[in-house]
Amino acid sequence: MKTIIQLHWIRLRFAVLLSMLIGTPAFAQLTDTFATLRSDTAAGNLTEMWGDFDPQAEPLQTETLAEWEEEGVELRVVRFRIGVFKGEPASIAAVYGWPKGKTNLPGLLQIHGGGQYADAKACIANARRGYATVSIAWAGRISSSKYSVNSDGVKLFWENKTDDPNFRRTTDWGAIDGYHAPSRHPGNAFPSASPHPWTMDSIESPRNSGWFLCAVAARRALTFLEQQSEVDKDRLGVYGHSMGGKLTVLTATDPRVKAAAPSCGGISDRYNKSELFRNTLGDDVSLREIKCPIVFLSPANDFHGRIVDLPETIKEIQSSDWRVTCSPQHNHQDTAAYEVATLLWFDQHLRHAFTTPVTPQTNLRLPSGGAPSMVVSVDESMPVLSVDVFYSQHGKQGETPSDREFSMSRFWHHVKPTQVDGKWIAEMPISSTDAPLLAYANVSYQLDEPVSGAGYYYGNYTTEAFNLSSLVSTVWEDRVVASGVIATLKPTTMIESFEGEWEKEWYTYNLSQWPRMTNKLHDAQYAAPADAQLSIDVLSQQPNELVVVIDEYLVLVSLAGGDEYQSVSFSPGDFKNFCGDALSGWDSATLLKLSNAERMKPGRGNAGKPRVVGTPWQGTPPLFRNLRWTTIVASQSRTSNAD
Repeated sequence: MKTIIQLHWIRLRFAVLLSMLIGTPAFAQLTDTFATLRSDTAAGNLTEMWGDFDPQAEPLQTETLAEWEEEGVELRVVRFRIGVFKGEPASIAAVYGWPKGKTNLPGLLQIHGGGQYADAKACIANARRGYATVSIAWAGRISSSKYSVNSDGVKLFWENKTDDPNFRRTTDWGAIDGYHAPSRHPGNAFPSASPHPWTMDSIESPRNSGWFLCAVAARRALTFLEQQSEVDKDRLGVYGHSMGGKLTVLTATDPRVKAAAPSCGGISDRYNKSELFRNTLGDDVSLREIKCPIVFLSPANDFHGRIVDLPETIKEIQSSDWRVTCSPQHNHQDTAAYEVATLLWFDQHLRHAFTTPVTPQTNLRLPSGGAPSMVVSVDESMPVLSVDVFYSQHGKQGETPSDREFSMSRFWHHVKPTQVDGKWIAEMPISSTDAPLLAYANVSYQLDEPVSGAGYYYGNYTTEAFNLSSLVSTVWEDRVVASGVIATLKPTTMIESFEGEWEKEWYTYNLSQWPRMTNKLHDAQYAAPADAQLSIDVLSQQPNELVVVIDEYLVLVSLAGGDEYQSVSFSPGDFKNFCGDALSGWDSATLLKLSNAERMKPGRGNAGKPRVVGTPWQGTPPLFRNLRWTTIVASQSRTSNAD
């Protein structure tokens, strides 16, 4: 704190010295970007919050911190002025890149998520497709081959430790705090509009929230983009993941944005305890002002952007040009066929080089005396690889952030529909009429040529297919009962046969590796009988170790190897968590994972260092069969815990 105070004194003394030299009062040349509140009342709606703010008015005063060429891409780390707050300037650092020698380029603003960095990989990947990209470091973190700042580096910058070899200039919020993970002040929280010494206003105000501050920075980044000589200012897009998804929605109301693509955010922040926050910074408030084409990337089990909020989201936006893509079972991550929707959307609306098929249309039927079904109409303007229907009975009316564990563990049954007279029809047998029904359709399309990009977390991907989803249809339990449909799905002890398209009900974020996960144990159809054991047959051609995971508990299995299946069985007590405590029973189980190695971490408040259980897999991937509940201990069962 002493160092921070000294830094402020240095700034003040410099301003005073400058004022003496030019004959003006200290800070007279620095007019605050936003006017001081004229009363004890803060902005109460979106129009008042933005007021007469003009993101193009103030000079950017851009400085270049590093500059180089990489893979045919011109790259720079820059800083430019966000604004002046409480008499002090604030500047945001960013990575900017464009294909060398190219001009008249569409420009993209990329906004990182809560724990992420501004990253050169996004700029490089986008440049290969003909875009100029600015990736803003609103939290101060930067990743590139020539100039990087991690969380510790951000703290070095706060403390002005210029003598440290790791010191780098980065985002400087000046007198306010728009940082995150970590925030500069421990009490700073983005969902709060409360006043603090480091906020803009002295009363509750949306301008006190980091969401507003970072949205201001994002709009200034649009100004940076449109001022670059290689950029066509009339073709600007914005995208971001998680917290960047919400910031994308906050930024997409700027009329300069011609296309937007939020992922895992921007649709579900509607439940803040503060009415003022809800009325100004709630997602629905900005959504109602969005006029540009927009695609929402919303994994079906995401905790931050819940799929159940998508239908209302689409009603709220003013744009009629929208799409959604929803990976089944996934939470806050995706694979290439879903992530690529961002690039294809910009290709369509900024480069006019792609045409996205029409959203699949669905009709959910509830026949009296029968099982529910869904009829899907598919746009076949591109080659269709598959049509799939996913449905779940895990739903709550009015889901909120407090239901995140419920949202993350939703199990989606998969049905392969049958094509009849140009329509795709899927019967959806249910386990109970006392539970709601959620259902949607996915259509996978073949691309004319492979598309490569940088994903949510900047991992490079290449895909030959992309997915388009319908909106989810939801029928609450009262209507399910009133319809007269019947429950035909009976409990079974066979959890997975590993035949046919079994992987549609399992998931992974790394398709090149064999481990898979599922939430099947959370579904009533697969509930464990009394005194049951979990059994599975495994074929491993070489000696290996199999890790079976249930939530935060796991068991390690030694596999002898060979050409025959080895049957193994487990009781709840075989599964241990980081502290060595045993799983108490099957009733609370949600996630089940089959893996070769897992990293166990101490729970919140527990001491100890993370450790890896298991080893790299040797030989060809294992084969599985007959994951099931049994009541007899398999004679070949040999297990060891993760102590």
